[in-house]
Amino acid sequence: MATTLSGERCSSLQAFLQSARRECEHLWRDRWDRALVTWMPLLALAMFAWFFSAGVPRKLPIVVVDEDRSALSRELIRMLDENPGLHVAYQRDALLQAWPLVRAGKSYAVVLVGAESSRDMLVRNGGTVMSWYNASYLTAGQAASREIAATVQAFNQRVAIEQTAAIRGPAKVRGAPISVQVSVLGNASRSYEHFLLSLLFPAMLHLAATLALAAAFGRELRDASVQTWMASCGWRVLPAVLGKAAPYLVLFLLYAVLGLAWLVGIRGAGVQGNIALLMLGYGLMFVAYAAIALLLVAATRNMGTALSLVGIYAGTSLAFSAGTFPVIGANAFVKAWNTALPYTHYLHLQSQQLDAHAALADAAGPLGALVSFVLIAGSMGAWLYARAARDPAAWGLR
Repeated sequence: MATTLSGERCSSLQAFLQSARRECEHLWRDRWDRALVTWMPLLALAMFAWFFSAGVPRKLPIVVVDEDRSALSRELIRMLDENPGLHVAYQRDALLQAWPLVRAGKSYAVVLVGAESSRDMLVRNGGTVMSWYNASYLTAGQAASREIAATVQAFNQRVAIEQTAAIRGPAKVRGAPISVQVSVLGNASRSYEHFLLSLLFPAMLHLAATLALAAAFGRELRDASVQTWMASCGWRVLPAVLGKAAPYLVLFLLYAVLGLAWLVGIRGAGVQGNIALLMLGYGLMFVAYAAIALLLVAATRNMGTALSLVGIYAGTSLAFSAGTFPVIGANAFVKAWNTALPYTHYLHLQSQQLDAHAALADAAGPLGALVSFVLIAGSMGAWLYARAARDPAAWGLR
């Protein structure tokens, strides 16, 4: 059994508790380190929740060009404006007058009701309404395009029942020979709040946690206090490292619970899969990033450099995770970077358990990947950190 600086015997559990207590005392004394792991993450969670509380885009401005100028075209325009997702902010007489509104960012989409569209609908049993959306604002533009298509479809049904049947007779009213019935799997309400917060909450929390942990490990080397810390834990490196990380892991797992409670409890419809597996994945993601923070600090032996690398590595997680854009057709570097991020594997697990009601066996892959990060990065980091703790040349570097 190892002994502490005072010569007392020290078990692994005692080393763990001593290290955790020592880190808690530091956080109590240092207001900025305390802020990084207390009110700052909570403030970020609250701000994200507030920003996206609308859920889905409402009253997106569009411009309508009515060349038909008939009762039917006016009815279509009225239905477009009554759609909760749209607002007919402008009406123009010619298509050329609509483009400047799009270029100025005042309209996300243009709808053209061509000349004689109403006659084509009634006489030829067909007509075309043209629409364009601004893909520079992809989310808003696609949302506007989707609502325009849904409104036109509803308008078609009304025209077929009320107008065509009255003029040409019920026997002449025919539906399309083939139709598509689309059902949404996961996020049935198509809520942008659900989609974005399920990405942003873990992205923000794992970045803040990794920065805080890298600062905690790097601070001991920078301040040349690493030997005092290790001696107080009987030079039991692994329990000491785990004890130092424990307060941060507990706090950020608590914030993860709060984020999920808001996302699926207060604002959503609950977790479709296994909540225990989801929380296990969340916890393993934090532990994986703790191991990576330890590895970066131990490999560089420089707190500033390690924090910069954390910003590059963890800060790019959202962009390379395939949570927003798929990486199937990406180059080899993007695919490799995607695989090398614990956040990617957590998102895979989250998509299974949050919305998809996946089987327990499906979670084996993401959980196994997260455990691999913990074991590989953790063992390498602990070994390198133990060497740095005994090397005075690694101390005092900023």
